[in-house]
Amino acid sequence: MSLLTVKNLTVSTEHQSGSINILDNINFNLERGTSLGVVGESGCGKSMMALAIMGLLPDNMTASGEVQFGGNLLCLPEKELCQIRGNRISMVFQEPMSTLNPLLPIGFQVAESLRLHKNFSRHQSQQHASKVLDRVGLQSHKYSRSLYPHQLSGGQRQRVVIAIAMACGPELIIADEPTTALDVTIQAQILDLIAELVFEENMSLILITHNLGIVAENTDQMLVMYAGNIVESGPTKNVFEKLVHPYTRGLFSSIPNSRVPNTGKGLQSKYSQINRLPTIPGRVPEFWERSKGCSFVDRCPRAQANCSSKFPELIQLGTAHSTTCFFPYE
Repeated sequence: MSLLTVKNLTVSTEHQSGSINILDNINFNLERGTSLGVVGESGCGKSMMALAIMGLLPDNMTASGEVQFGGNLLCLPEKELCQIRGNRISMVFQEPMSTLNPLLPIGFQVAESLRLHKNFSRHQSQQHASKVLDRVGLQSHKYSRSLYPHQLSGGQRQRVVIAIAMACGPELIIADEPTTALDVTIQAQILDLIAELVFEENMSLILITHNLGIVAENTDQMLVMYAGNIVESGPTKNVFEKLVHPYTRGLFSSIPNSRVPNTGKGLQSKYSQINRLPTIPGRVPEFWERSKGCSFVDRCPRAQANCSSKFPELIQLGTAHSTTCFFPYE
């Protein structure tokens, strides 16, 4: 059963050269109780897509198309959107210190959404907020509900952000780079926590990340985004097995391989065996620099003449697996 359907989502802004699309005809479907990974380099439009779904775009940007979530969210007035945000759809942002209010205790911040959306009394909201904080690993006997964000570590603050997002029992969680500023050990704990909570509450999840390993382990479906477009999408297993779009293959090739041959001749000799990682040449174009054709043309090893003049049409590769490329890998 479909929970979220995005059709032809386009986000545009005014530029000195005229109206320019930042996102261009984004389409995907998220089933209830499933998880979707969104990957791509910085500047590819991942966070912009999440903000458009949440109705949190900057004032100088406009969204068109459809975001169906029991109705088209793009058509709802702000008052009705406020009843959905934090209640039925919640978002875990990537930087907890910019998400949390530094002037309010953590217990108050978790309880606030319960008072607004569930009409809980002050006592009820505090009790429930304390239970939610317990669930995310901040037990009351160790972490007073009167603590302020600056009194917690980065991982602890992110747990508070997750608690705020989960407090009202939303149907959909959007996690936008939820482990960006955390060390590797804490990253794994936060991702495990999100996965456990989503599974226990039968929520749906959109997980935005640069890390393909995180997507492989935590999602059922995935989108690969580049320059405001979806260049490959499908079941996570299928996409990883086939890697048909050159950009997807480039991202996968750039994953570090930690297995280093041991020659037994000392540390220097051991590290001399490490090969330089493959990289994707160039950079993601700014939205005003994009080609009329395929935006990846200047970086693509398979590009030919027609790639610069015409945007490739969607190619279906199998069950729910598709790409936009003139010359995909077999």
